[in-house]
Amino acid sequence: MLVFADGHTVGTIGGGCYESDAIGHARTAIQSGRPAFLHFELNDDFAQENGLICGGRMDVHVDPLLPDPHLYIVGAGHVGYELGRIAGAAGFRIHVVDDREKFANAERFPGVDVIVEPIAEWLHRADIAASAFVVVLTRGHVHDLDAMRALGARDLRYLGLIGSRAKVARIYSLLLEEGLPPECLARIHAPIGLEIGAVTPAEIAISILAELIAVRRGAASAQLSMKRPSISAVHDRS
Repeated sequence: MLVFADGHTVGTIGGGCYESDAIGHARTAIQSGRPAFLHFELNDDFAQENGLICGGRMDVHVDPLLPDPHLYIVGAGHVGYELGRIAGAAGFRIHVVDDREKFANAERFPGVDVIVEPIAEWLHRADIAASAFVVVLTRGHVHDLDAMRALGARDLRYLGLIGSRAKVARIYSLLLEEGLPPECLARIHAPIGLEIGAVTPAEIAISILAELIAVRRGAASAQLSMKRPSISAVHDRS
């Protein structure tokens, strides 16, 4: 069954109250971009009262059919370059942001939207959709902090920050001192990427892309994620 954003449908999964419920979940998935898996028991009293006499169980996979998501790579250094090389093949529309034309240019990123401007200034005024994926991979602590000041409070599909757990904890502490709510920090993926033992820039880029795909597809990746700093512990220290 195909469900459109306005609620009209093509096809059916059997009709009745369960189909209506599935349509509601489908419309939610269109808005959030997140898939869902629904399970219905068709042999309970409610089903019988509503004329669903077949009985049994029904599983429904809700998969939003959305345009390729935008990926903003903030920082065009070694890891940003490697991520820019491979993310397009995974279905992301790539934008690269850096203030150094030597690194952010069409030769290094062919076919990519390259923005060469002061990073923090551009991020503060950029209209980045809530469905976008953003990875912060700048060349230093100061630039990372400035980028997170511009991005931390935004409700994005994915926001990731590269760095050691100690560096991430320092940035979190500073952001908390400046008034960023802890719940905003809890949404950030940091240290970024899945824990696959990555060492080289190319390997790190693969670990990041794997996490992006997991988030995009709604996979349960928590067991592979890097160990995150405790927000409560950072909050207590600040």
